[in-house]
Order: sequence, then structure tokens, then C-alpha cells
Amino acid sequence: MSTESIRVENLVKIFGEGETEVVIIDGASFAVDKGKLVALIAPSGAGKTTLLMMIGCVTEPTSGQMWLGEEKVYDGEWLVKDTRSIRRDKIGFIFQAPNLIPFLNIMENVTLLPQSSGVSEQEANAKAMELLSYLGIADKADMMSNQLSGGQNQRVAIARALANNPRIILADEPTAALDTTRSISVVKMLKKIAVEQDVAVIMVTHDEGIIPYCDQIMEIVDKKVVMKDSIDDVHII
Repeated sequence: MSTESIRVENLVKIFGEGETEVVIIDGASFAVDKGKLVALIAPSGAGKTTLLMMIGCVTEPTSGQMWLGEEKVYDGEWLVKDTRSIRRDKIGFIFQAPNLIPFLNIMENVTLLPQSSGVSEQEANAKAMELLSYLGIADKADMMSNQLSGGQNQRVAIARALANNPRIILADEPTAALDTTRSISVVKMLKKIAVEQDVAVIMVTHDEGIIPYCDQIMEIVDKKVVMKDSIDDVHII
């Protein structure tokens, strides 16, 4: 059985055409194993979020091939009828802002997606409480997001991302709004989740202080992806 959670080959993304054509990603090839926390870095505007959204089956590539686990999901075109089902069943998203629904309590925020996918309320609540306990905020389950700190809300966002048992977590600058101490806490938590839940976590970041906590560095260089095992020779803008 393959240990790869994500594999892409010759992935290309072009916006526009003719004189307005802009090549964002040009022939990216890489693989990320289960249980790994990978930092995705590049200068601003170099295509980090675009790459993340292609991996997340939100943005369609222009060409190339992509596998999520054993399933080939893209080969010049989507190979599945409904990419929403892939996002729902295989991928968890974490963003810079927690984006919690303000009129739902913490438990309801975490259970919303599983229940919308047909999971019973009882099962969804049990899973949510398990995740909130795992993340150290079970005592906040009945509270509203405006009663929690920024770091606590980001933990709720992580619980929500894990609620459907995804195989891949994609995090777009999840620590950008946090101070150094909370940023390191969140990244350590993501690394723990990668190992203990056997998922691949790809995290876009500009923060050099948290990169040493990652297993690998995925850098966009000249519109391609270079995998590195240390921060040496890496420059973040």
C-alpha cells in the first residue's frame, strides 16, 4: 500500500489566454506522504494559494495529473463527476481566519459539515467532542466563537477540518493572525495531528519561525515545486 497522500505530475495552471495569458504553475511534480507536515513557501504572488486550491480540488488545473491517495482525480480533466464530494470526504481546509459561523456555538460549528453529509447528530456530536477534547477545548463546546481567544478559535477551525476524517489537510497561513507563542502551538498541534491521524498536512506560511517544526519544505521556484528537508537556502518574502 502506498504511503503517499498526494502526488502530482506536470501540473500546470494558466490564467487567461493570448496576450493576457499568465502562467502561474508550470510543470509541478511532487509527492507528500501520510503523516507529514509540509510548509509551502514562495514569494507573494508566486502561486502558493493557487497550488493549494488545485490540490484541494477547488481550482481546476490547466493540465497534468493528480492523485489523492490511491485515487487518480485529475488527468487533463477531473475524473470525478462531483469535486465537492472529494473535498467533503478527503480534504480538510484551515484558513488564516477561523471563519466560524457566529450564530452557531462551537459544537454546532464542528458538526455542521458531517451532518450535512448525512452523519447522524449523535455520531457527529460524539466525533466533535472527541476532537475538541483532543485539542484541549472540550469545555468550550457550548460557547460562542466571540467568547474564545484567537488561538482557541483556530483550534475549533482545526477540529472542524478533522470532523469528516480527511486524509489531507490544507492550511492557508493558519498562524498569520496569531502571536509567536500561539503560532508555534498551532503548528505543533498540526504536526501531532499529521502523525497521530496519519494525514498529510500542507501549510502555506510566510513565518520562518514555524518552518523548523515542519517535516519538509515545498518551495515554488520558477513556477515549479522543489521539495527540501531543511530551511537551509530557503528565503521567504
